[in-house]
Amino acid sequence: MIEISSVQNPKIKKTLKLLNRKERDETGLFLIEGEREIRRAFETGFPIEALYFSRSFFHSGEREALVDSFQSKGIELYSLTEAVFRKLSYRENPDGLLAVARQVRKGLSDLDALLKTTDKPLLLVAESLEKPGNLGTILRSCDGCGVHALILADQLTDIFNPNVVRASMGTLFSIPIIEAEGKDVLEYLNRHQIAVFAATPEGASEYTRCDYTQGSAFVVGSEHAGLSKLFREQADKRVFIPMHGIADSLNVSVAATLLIYEAVRQRSEAT
Repeated sequence: MIEISSVQNPKIKKTLKLLNRKERDETGLFLIEGEREIRRAFETGFPIEALYFSRSFFHSGEREALVDSFQSKGIELYSLTEAVFRKLSYRENPDGLLAVARQVRKGLSDLDALLKTTDKPLLLVAESLEKPGNLGTILRSCDGCGVHALILADQLTDIFNPNVVRASMGTLFSIPIIEAEGKDVLEYLNRHQIAVFAATPEGASEYTRCDYTQGSAFVVGSEHAGLSKLFREQADKRVFIPMHGIADSLNVSVAATLLIYEAVRQRSEAT
């Protein structure tokens, strides 16, 4: 364990750079702050390389026990003064725990093993998402519904943005996240006979009137432009969520949540 009492420490300066996407991309590392998020990463076996902590923020034995667990695994530990930790923290109310972890990225080939475990996969495809908060919220919904994987097509948002980690409440580490180009995603789903349902205000069917009890993949589009022509034209079905006000669509994370929970409802009633 190494003690750090100066904000000028090279290790602190280097870690702070991970708030920048360019540094995350170049190093393959990212930050996880918060007991809940770090615990979930640790319990799912995510590759955590270092833990920074400050006992000044500890108000229970659980955080101390988590530090002990990291130490037993041989993970680098850095004990910080309150001032140094506040410099490192990106939260308004830090709890004294921040980890550096290695990014784990997956492609469509990683879905092969997963599809062998179920004959009725439930997938969500998010195309060109722009806002980290929306991605984090979608991950929470996927976790709540037991979605088998989240596929990010033509992704714009950095998965490992600190705001994604925070908004996901640690579910970033429990849901398989696949990154691929949209055309490859569509080809893969068709090849594996997974029905593709494109969510768009111009859809032909109300979303509650389609059958999702078989292998299904919902596709939601970007906050700004919606779905691309590729998915609008080549999906098996285009579905819409009824709107009764002046807005023509819901926030993408809300829409995604409604769709996948409808699939869960149908599957529960079918068993």
